[in-house]
This record gives sequence, structure tokens and C-alpha cells, in this order.
Amino acid sequence: MAHILIAEDETAINNLIRSNLKLVGHSCAQAFTGPEALELAQNQAFDLVLLDVMLPGLDGFAVKAKLPAGLPVIFVTAKTSLSDKLQGLGLGAEDYIVKPFEVLELLVRMEKVLERTGRGKEIIEIRDVRIDRKEHQVMKAGIPVALKPMEYELLVLLAANKNVAFSREQLLNQVWGSDYMGETRTVDVHIGRLRKKLDFFEVIRTIPKTGYRLED
Repeated sequence: MAHILIAEDETAINNLIRSNLKLVGHSCAQAFTGPEALELAQNQAFDLVLLDVMLPGLDGFAVKAKLPAGLPVIFVTAKTSLSDKLQGLGLGAEDYIVKPFEVLELLVRMEKVLERTGRGKEIIEIRDVRIDRKEHQVMKAGIPVALKPMEYELLVLLAANKNVAFSREQLLNQVWGSDYMGETRTVDVHIGRLRKKLDFFEVIRTIPKTGYRLED
């Protein structure tokens, strides 16, 4: 998966993000000050930086301006004003997430940035299933599997965030969109189809009173 730099001075938040990124397969380095973040970025190859604005020593905006060109950045900050957001995006950040945030939202938005910048994992393998995100193709034991568009998007979301539990509402929002007017039963139907087509009855787990989680 991706190698992520977490630049956040609050230890509890930094460690929480690190734990969840490792859970889904990313590797991480942690920085707690602006100068430390810059030093790490100059000595390691990262796919993405999660950057707090209010870092000691050198704020996140100044750090962003000094980072290697082309290195994707998502600001994760408590600074909520429009001017701060415009400043961050104006510096070339890929996204701007305001605290407090749900870790799941961070993971999904990270995945979209990694995919958009060409730094995401193009091939995902789960048992005998191979997902080729570049070709938009799914193979099981070397044989193509025909998935409908929403089935494919649902599978990719779950597979890219292995071991993370999604509620039905979260899956509906992320795959079908926040303006979708259908019921959460739609998610159950699509999960049933994926389980049958891929023999994922033991891979896509039902989380009682919550939703689903893909385990490998």
C-alpha cells in the first residue's frame, strides 16, 4: 500500500491515525513538529502527507511550501475559516479536512487522493480474487468476473479498506452518493451478489447492528 507521513503535534491524534492506517495496510512515519516533518520528507519517499496546520516550529502552510514538488498533501486541521481552507488549497493541497473528523472519512478521502495522483495500489489481491483498478477488471482464479458498476465500486471500497467496518449508511453515501434517495437495503442486495459471484461468504463479514467489513 502507500507510505504516509503523519505530521500532527497532538500525540493521541497522531497515534490514532497511525493505528488506523496500519490496520488497512499502509506504512507510516510520524512527525510532531514542522521541522521534523520537513526532515522526514527530505529523507524518505512518501506517497502522501497528512499535515496539521498548527505545528510547532513551523506551521503547516510553511511546511507545505517547502515540501518536494508533486508530493500530495491533505491538510488535517482545526482551522475552520474559509480563508484558511482557501490558503491551504491555494498552496496546492489535494484536500482539506477539518477536525474533529471520522477516521473512516479520512481513509476514504485519502484513498481518493492516492488514486487521483496515481499513487494508489492499482492491483488488490484477496485470496484468489484480483482487482485491477487501472483496467477496471476483477478476476477470480484467472477468470473474469462480470460485476455491475455499483458492485465494482462497493468491492473496491471494501477491499481498499480491509478490516474496517462500514455502516450501511456509510457505504450508501460513499458508493451511491449523498444525494441517493434509496434505502440501505440496496447495500445488502449488492453485498449478497458480491458474496455469491466471488465466493466471499467468509471474506465479507456482517457486523451485527452496524454493516460490513472485508477481511482477508
